[in-house]
Amino acid sequence: MTSIVIPAHNEAPVIGRLLDALLADSASEDDPDIVVVCNGCTDDTASVAAARGPRVRVVEIPVPSKHAALRAGDDHARGFPRVYVDADVVIGGADVRKLTEPLEDETSGILATAPQRRIPLAGCVWRVRAYYRVWQRLPAVREGLFGRGVIAVSKAGHARLSALPPLMADDLAASLAFTARERRVVDAAGVVIRPPRTWPDLIRRRIRAAVSTAQVEQHQGPQQASARTSKADLKAIVREKPGLLPSVAVFVAAALAARRGSRKAIRAQDFGTWLRDESSRQN
Repeated sequence: MTSIVIPAHNEAPVIGRLLDALLADSASEDDPDIVVVCNGCTDDTASVAAARGPRVRVVEIPVPSKHAALRAGDDHARGFPRVYVDADVVIGGADVRKLTEPLEDETSGILATAPQRRIPLAGCVWRVRAYYRVWQRLPAVREGLFGRGVIAVSKAGHARLSALPPLMADDLAASLAFTARERRVVDAAGVVIRPPRTWPDLIRRRIRAAVSTAQVEQHQGPQQASARTSKADLKAIVREKPGLLPSVAVFVAAALAARRGSRKAIRAQDFGTWLRDESSRQN
């Protein structure tokens, strides 16, 4: 049985749309086990999730911690493959089944999968749209499992994840834990990720990403893979699409702003402050 674990901290406005999508694509004979872990919630996330019926099991823990929520979800999940889903994305049950297919073939060597991103940019300011036009073309972004809000693992893949320390960028660490041959982005599966709508919200996200990437790198050896953007990556994008030069300039401006904004937290080793973007949670 596939198990889906959804950590949720004050996600009442958005978790319903995710659960509705998961439940709408019911296959009856192999419906997944769904566990929502409400961690440190002060809103009605738990009641919104519970209202979706008996297929959704709700677990509540007092501490607002995604890592603790993932571990609690593992304690209550019933089977493998195991799919971890952020509460603010949308993925359907059919997409989950496509994600788990490569993991059920023990001869494939695939230990972890993730879906293709679908990022609706309507309603975002032009600088945010420009940023994502570049970001989505970066090699590490196209090939890695991070930044998708969903990662599925086999039992062996789960053992690999369980050995990781608690990190803010859990999806980046998870992606880097698998070699290119062990992970796969499944083209037939898609997830909708709502981007920040405003420039300040984008910068908050990018500061969080910069801080969490620094934390991941502190736990890596010097020869391990990195997800950082290089000048060569940006030059390659401009060579391929010269019209994206203004968008690359916006991307660089966001990267510099995030680097400046992350310095204090990195110096203080503050890897617990979560800069949350609320604009992407608006309907």
